[in-house]
Amino acid sequence: MPDALRVAAMDCGTNSLRLLVTDVRGEEKRDVVREMRVVRLGQGVDETGRFHPDALDRTLAVTREFGELATVLGAQRIRFCATSAARDAENADELNDGVESILGVRPEVLTGEDEARASFLGATRSTTGSALVFDIGGGSTELVVGADGDVQWSHSFDVGSVRLTERFLPSDPVSIDEVTALEAYLDGLLVPQVSSLEPVSTLVGVAGTITTVAAHALELPSYDSSAIHGARISVDDMRTACLSLLRMSVADRRALPFMHPGRADVIGAGAMILDAVLDAVPLATDTVTVSEHDILDGIAWGAAGL
Repeated sequence: MPDALRVAAMDCGTNSLRLLVTDVRGEEKRDVVREMRVVRLGQGVDETGRFHPDALDRTLAVTREFGELATVLGAQRIRFCATSAARDAENADELNDGVESILGVRPEVLTGEDEARASFLGATRSTTGSALVFDIGGGSTELVVGADGDVQWSHSFDVGSVRLTERFLPSDPVSIDEVTALEAYLDGLLVPQVSSLEPVSTLVGVAGTITTVAAHALELPSYDSSAIHGARISVDDMRTACLSLLRMSVADRRALPFMHPGRADVIGAGAMILDAVLDAVPLATDTVTVSEHDILDGIAWGAAGL
């Protein structure tokens, strides 16, 4: 893409660290490479309020790997954003200082509102009309309502696949009592916030929990981004896939051909969050649109100054 600005965007979440190197020119974006590593930065943060030394080591090792790749690919700008776990950890400066020493840029710790906006812009930049975008991460979940790039309402919930696995679902497979307790917890958080929303006619789900549940609903023989991105799946099929994943043992989930091994132990909690969102949000549609474009794309647009 002539005259394009090549940027490297890094999204450091509670469970994974992701890289997008992309060329941006005006409203055009052409991706060069996407990479994801499960680093589990949020290991134990919900209980201790601090990053575990092993989690920091894993995260900084991948940061170094991604930084070298961005340099080789000729990225002109690098933007590193951290989300839920970095908001919660008392020793977040250990991450920030380490990343700055490797990349030469200081991490941006996004607020829940910033995270919601980036997810919305990443998922809907090239679309028109109103939509509700929901992003289930390892430490938090964002719901955003907007139209044509403008956010009209958003809320960030401190519920994510890693956080709630550690807090509510220690058994393998999970027990009925654990599931019942988590269901009640999620209903108590979600319903008061979303029940007064206008019925949603376009529902867009982004990030790894949702794309993994979508792969299960589609019965894919392997993880296939081209089959997942833009897929329209019925709400009923998504909820059935959620229940199926929740009931499995970690070993059985790990054996699924589309399952990333670093997601197998926490996808049950993620699936429960997804199911609770689909149950709580007033819907004027019976389908979920699944997008591979999410907060990482929003970070990239921001790196390009757009």
